[in-house]
Amino acid sequence: MKYTITIAVVLLIGQQAMSQLPEDVIRLNWNVPSGTARSQAIGGAVGSLGGEITNTFVNPAGLGFYKLSEIVLTPGLTLAKSKGEYLGMNSTSDNISRFNFSTSGFVSATNDPGSRWVSKAFSIAINRMANFNNSVYYRGINDSSSFSEVYAVQLAESGVDIGDYQTSPYLSLGTKSAIHTYLIDTVTLNGQLQVVGRPEYLNAVDQEYWATTRGGITEIALGYAGNLQDKFYIGGSVGVPILRYERRQTLKESDPSGDLDNDFSYARYEEKLTTTGVGLNAKLGIIFKPASQTRIGLAIHTPTIFGLKDQISTKMVTDVERLFGNDPVDSVTSDYFGSNPVYKYDMSSPWKFLVSGSYVFNEVEDVSRQRGFITADLEYVTYGSTRFSAAEADDDESYFDDVNKVVKQDYKGAFNFRVGGELKFNTLMTRLGFAYYGSPYEEKMFKAGRTNISGGLGYRDKGIFVDLTYVHSISRDVNIPYRLPDKGVPFANVKSGIGQVLLTFGFKI
Repeated sequence: MKYTITIAVVLLIGQQAMSQLPEDVIRLNWNVPSGTARSQAIGGAVGSLGGEITNTFVNPAGLGFYKLSEIVLTPGLTLAKSKGEYLGMNSTSDNISRFNFSTSGFVSATNDPGSRWVSKAFSIAINRMANFNNSVYYRGINDSSSFSEVYAVQLAESGVDIGDYQTSPYLSLGTKSAIHTYLIDTVTLNGQLQVVGRPEYLNAVDQEYWATTRGGITEIALGYAGNLQDKFYIGGSVGVPILRYERRQTLKESDPSGDLDNDFSYARYEEKLTTTGVGLNAKLGIIFKPASQTRIGLAIHTPTIFGLKDQISTKMVTDVERLFGNDPVDSVTSDYFGSNPVYKYDMSSPWKFLVSGSYVFNEVEDVSRQRGFITADLEYVTYGSTRFSAAEADDDESYFDDVNKVVKQDYKGAFNFRVGGELKFNTLMTRLGFAYYGSPYEEKMFKAGRTNISGGLGYRDKGIFVDLTYVHSISRDVNIPYRLPDKGVPFANVKSGIGQVLLTFGFKI
């Protein structure tokens, strides 16, 4: 495997160390923003289309197309399920469903036909920029490593005496729990004291991983745009994303041999991670109409500067069979070691660059006489530029330097492509869309990507509009259950199927 992460990054995640890993780049930044039902039905390709409140979050210049004010509301329902392939075995997760709100808000438009600036528009909107609702499950027989080795290596490298584990600030909650439940211990081999994990004595372990995630990034934004002689549209927006991510994960190892005399039956590690925070970003864009039916759009999204906080709670359960007589099972929670740790840090998300084009059939000022359009967006996202930094002056900045080096090494920029179209039949519309989000990994063996296929219907009459859309997302990603320095660790290929139903309704003012 390509990952060559230092011991400090992989292992020293104790109460004085931080909790960030390079995977946070994907966890928090590789996402597919939502929008109104209309924008999602055409694959989210609204970078040059204009006249959409979703433009506030994609290309604010599109707000300049508004001639009338409007109010929009978009509730939605998400359904998710995944399949995992790990060490040659296939597994399926449970179904989950969540209600949420997508793009909703208000656009205020003013007109001045006698001015060079024909119209101007201001928007205040809210949107679901990331949806974390999902579930993952996989299982396999591993004959090369055990997650207990992570804790054994950390204890060995820390220099902490095993008798001082309860109060040491240099050991993670997982390592303390592994020591407490005798999942790892010290032994003397060839005259040297060494740290070992009990599953290391087995020929193989049966590994299972469960994870349920929920939450999202909800952004509140203010947008403004102007229309210069119906040729140039220039706009910008400022966004305040509010992030909440919750993951409940369980990693279990058990002895597949059924031997009751090898001092290990199973170990189960449970963890709840909650990440919350607030950020700030800006988006700038232009749209140019070289001909009446053609539109070209350009936009740039600055990184979001997040202030984030992680809170972690854990539980470890270990069965060492007859090692201590008739009481083989021991368990401990993170509360035993004091209050659950809270880690504060800052994150700068990737840059985004967008180029877009649209062609409108029968382009006239009266939109009721237009017959439809086709539109496409091409977006580039610099995942490798994501940076983590200390939130407080006394935090260890060298830790974040190590994390950032790995992020730059293991993640790359990726292209996203969106295309869609609409046909109008008087007051009714039909729409289709497609979107593909490229892999952010440098490692070619990691097959990752996200594909959206969408379709919807719309109704517009007398200033009232209603749109209904279904989006089916297929996501391919990898999941690494644990990391070990200088040792290859198997990874799971995870394929998620996520369905989203969106209903937008609103009216012109």
